[in-house]
Amino acid sequence: MQIAIVGLAGSGKTTVFNTLTRGHAQTGGYGGMDLHVGTVKVPDERLDRLAEIFKPKKIVHADVTYFDLAAPPASSEGRVGTEELPADQLARLREADALLHVVRAFEDPAVPHAEGSVDPWRDLERLDLEFTLADLSVMEKRMERLKQSGHHGTAAERDANDRELALLERLHEPLVAGRPLRGEGLTPDEEKSIRGFRFLTQKPVLVLLNVGEADLANAGNTGSTRESEIVAAIADRYGHAGAMVDALSAKIEMELGELEPEEAAVFMTELGLAESSLDRVIRLSYRLLGMISFLTAGPDEVRAWPIPDGSNAVDAAGAIHTDLAHGFIRAEVVPYEDLLALKTMAESRKHGKLRSEGKTYLVHDGDVIEILFSK
Repeated sequence: MQIAIVGLAGSGKTTVFNTLTRGHAQTGGYGGMDLHVGTVKVPDERLDRLAEIFKPKKIVHADVTYFDLAAPPASSEGRVGTEELPADQLARLREADALLHVVRAFEDPAVPHAEGSVDPWRDLERLDLEFTLADLSVMEKRMERLKQSGHHGTAAERDANDRELALLERLHEPLVAGRPLRGEGLTPDEEKSIRGFRFLTQKPVLVLLNVGEADLANAGNTGSTRESEIVAAIADRYGHAGAMVDALSAKIEMELGELEPEEAAVFMTELGLAESSLDRVIRLSYRLLGMISFLTAGPDEVRAWPIPDGSNAVDAAGAIHTDLAHGFIRAEVVPYEDLLALKTMAESRKHGKLRSEGKTYLVHDGDVIEILFSK
């Protein structure tokens, strides 16, 4: 699971990367070309609670990999800005499962905005335009190729080319109008047909507004504040499928990360924060990818296993090991809340909370599962 952190120079995206990954990438370079990569654990207090019961040798969280990419230069006539990124960075951007778009929403005289003013919507549209132009470039090259050579080959090949061209022509219209492909409601077959293009505007996106301390106080999940208003204003205008909008103060989160837990708790109370914005963003990133976690628990380890929402019991078995999927017999399933209350799988069975499920069972987030299989 890989998420590309993108944003214009001066947005604070590398500071966000550092706060998410506890990294030390150099900041303040206004769009340097270095690639930074880091992996973070998805916060999940359920693992800690289960560990209190099972006393495992280790606890294993689900994780998400973030990479921080340089901002593409602005496109101009005959030149697409994203195509001027280093080849490895453009490849990473195309291969990402989702985007985390950091948008500047803080005022700081010491860090003047390149445009002379702070305007989150303008900056959001500016980078979205670059991604749209990049997709149009890829799409139009492919459409031209299909028009020139798509009439060759077997009847089946010609038919496939015609279907692909028709789909691309249909998707060309929203792109020209400035609408991202992520909101076009493609069928599974259509998704599969264009998967190889790795269109940037098709990727789910978390728009992360990087606010200042003045807008963070008593923020987010604690009440109606200026930060909430900023998020709501952008979310209302950016209301298409596959997109989320949230906010944090990268500067404040960086300072919290440097404090001892007790000091950080006091600081958060002073700011009116019920939880770290950082943890919330990591969880939102995980949700953005369409992932849920099922859990396993025992004396060796307590672990969260990431799987796509909508996966069945065999998919869950395969996430642990392919042998479990191949030899699948059944899954013993108990909801986390019930296991937490009853303490053991045996007690859960005794009270009718543990169920035996077959291959087609759809796994729910927080299911604690034991796979029975034949060797």
